[in-house]
Amino acid sequence: MQDSTSTPAAPLYAAPALVDFADALLSRAGLAPGMARSVARTLVDGDLLGHDTHGLALLAGYVKEVEAGTMRREGAPLVISDKPAAVLWDGQRLPGPWLVHQGIDLLLPRARQLGSATLVIRRSHHIACLAVYMMRALEEGMLAVLACSDPNSASVAPYGGTQAVFTPNPLALGFPLSQGGVMVDVSASITTNGMSNRKRAAGETFDADRLIDAQGRPGRDPQLLFDDPPGTLLPVGGLDHGHKGYGLALLVESLTGGLAGHGRADPKEGWGATVYLTLHDLDAFGGKEAFLRQMDHLADACRTNRPIDTARPVRLPGEAGLNRRTQQSRDGVRLHHSIALALAPLGERFGLRFDQALA
Repeated sequence: MQDSTSTPAAPLYAAPALVDFADALLSRAGLAPGMARSVARTLVDGDLLGHDTHGLALLAGYVKEVEAGTMRREGAPLVISDKPAAVLWDGQRLPGPWLVHQGIDLLLPRARQLGSATLVIRRSHHIACLAVYMMRALEEGMLAVLACSDPNSASVAPYGGTQAVFTPNPLALGFPLSQGGVMVDVSASITTNGMSNRKRAAGETFDADRLIDAQGRPGRDPQLLFDDPPGTLLPVGGLDHGHKGYGLALLVESLTGGLAGHGRADPKEGWGATVYLTLHDLDAFGGKEAFLRQMDHLADACRTNRPIDTARPVRLPGEAGLNRRTQQSRDGVRLHHSIALALAPLGERFGLRFDQALA
């Protein structure tokens, strides 16, 4: 018999139905059909992987941006520079997920021909969950590096400082193994704005110091980001070793704003991203077979490593996400409760029922 005081399990949603809902919502808000579908799939893939602050949790904000015209509804990126292995686009504030997928399509044949190819995009809109794009690297047998920053906002102070200069500045890496692959998706800050916003809305705090206030005092309450003057997120490494995250943030800024020639030194335009993407063809270097021999060996050394806690064996980055994606694609997606609360009334406004996506 179920305990009457227990919390009921969150409902399950069918992934294809979620894609259809997001696609229809974005289309009715005015986004061009192909773009809407690309964005919808990318957001749902984020939830399938378990990155639920960067999946459908972003959809309401994207719709708002489309309606306001701050996410461009149609068009194409402007080519600023095009050399065989190095391309610069002006994304013209088009949807970030669509731009990144278009960029991968552009780079794949060039990387296969030249060994490596790089695209930098300035003035993209937000690009959602970076790990989603790493799945394409696994599928195509490529090593991919992806990074982004948002020059329009700041919530992370440089190590030793108290005033925000950086965004969390995520960095992703993906490559295949003989079985599965590795997908790293980390940020230069110790936590993200998305998680901070979610905890603040729920009246929750972090379980350890993740922020500092405007005087540099450590804290756990995400409200610190909204105080006047505001606090900031700590870089990776925290109060003791935050120089590590500071260095990573500068790496991402140089790859994005630096190479783009457009970033924090320019006027702000609203929520967006500057993007760096490189694809490496494994056969252009030591060869795919040799790459897999090396990385399979390392993967095995990690997986068979004696764990601190036998109940928690060592995993590879992305392994749990790929397993979760397989399971949720089959059984249904379990969304964070805040997502349905935001999307149900928004769907009704456009004549759509979010509960029709229930598995």
